[in-house]
Amino acid sequence: MGTLKGWKEPGILLSSIAISNMGNFIYLIAINIIVYHLTGSAAAVAGLWMISPLTNIATKFWTGSYIDYRSKRKIMMTTYIVRAVFISLIPLAHNMVVIYGILVVLSIANSFYHPASTTYLTIVVPIEKRKRFNSFRSFASSGAFIIGPAIAGAMLFSLSYELTLWINAVLFVVAALVLLLLPEKEVIDKSRIPVLTIPQVVSDFTVVKDFVIANRYVASVYLGFTMVMLFSFAMDTQEVVFTQRVIGLSEIDYSLLVSITGIGSVCSAILIAIFSTKISLRTMISMGLIMMTIGYLIYAFSWSFLSIMIGFLILGFFNVFLNAGIMTFYQNNVPVSIMGRVTSIYQLIQSIMQVIFIIGVGVLGDVLSLRVVIASLAIVMLVTSVIYAGLVLRSDKKRFYLEDNN
Repeated sequence: MGTLKGWKEPGILLSSIAISNMGNFIYLIAINIIVYHLTGSAAAVAGLWMISPLTNIATKFWTGSYIDYRSKRKIMMTTYIVRAVFISLIPLAHNMVVIYGILVVLSIANSFYHPASTTYLTIVVPIEKRKRFNSFRSFASSGAFIIGPAIAGAMLFSLSYELTLWINAVLFVVAALVLLLLPEKEVIDKSRIPVLTIPQVVSDFTVVKDFVIANRYVASVYLGFTMVMLFSFAMDTQEVVFTQRVIGLSEIDYSLLVSITGIGSVCSAILIAIFSTKISLRTMISMGLIMMTIGYLIYAFSWSFLSIMIGFLILGFFNVFLNAGIMTFYQNNVPVSIMGRVTSIYQLIQSIMQVIFIIGVGVLGDVLSLRVVIASLAIVMLVTSVIYAGLVLRSDKKRFYLEDNN
């Protein structure tokens, strides 16, 4: 792992991310339960899936233009505080319109957080440590994926939902305070920060376009990853309905499956962290995507708890391979100076496609059986995954997958 000194700052950053991840999962479980109890409407809960992509469509045009010219560390801290404040306000709002308004603000904070954090990680973590760091980050995320829902369930059972959300808000404050332990890595000349205007945003779009044209392979790999993962997103939106109505599993069975998926992810993250120097980026990305897709395929054609469990274990295990690999590839090939803008534009495209997929799956689910829809998505995802793996494994593109010796 290198010297302790070499990992001090990445370790502090990882701690902040782990704490915020825990807060994210507690919040996710809590808000779904709260909205359902307040409305009794499954449609109101389903509407939660639409808030993030719709907000991204409205904000991603300009968030990158804001982020790239300002301190990423301060932006991350600000988003943590904003989330803490507005999550703590949810218990005071008893009107669904107000609650949805608060959720929109939280989603806007997230739209700033992700491009800023991706860039800041690239600044703080040296290139030779990124693959291992990203595996540790996946481990932290997977751990929160397992522990967060369990903690949320226990808190909601033993405490009031108001207290649960207030404790949740404290986690984001702590995450922000941890970032104070890191030095400011960027020299920001405030006099040279451009005013956020429409011409400036258009100019920044041109910068991203020029980067994409000059780096077609890098752009194709990341955009291809984004497109393939849309099938995963579409299937995830119907996961609860599919497991309970089509397969006939109980809510307890489903909760257990989620935990099993998280356990697979944790095991994978530990494996990558230990053997990161032995596994190439191309292997992590290509094998990760194909095997994860096979997990979805098993899930789509499942008939019992056992078969779904096998599918979830596989997709949970290899999802970490894929995400750690693609994140390292992205950080190694996109300049820090424009990373916020590039990330925002990619997420804008992703959000537009997510909305289309959500609507499309919903319509098809009414016309066809849900089993047919999920199975079709899994088959198409497998075909596109194989094509994508071919793009990643091209022998003439090895230079884009720079491997470290540490």
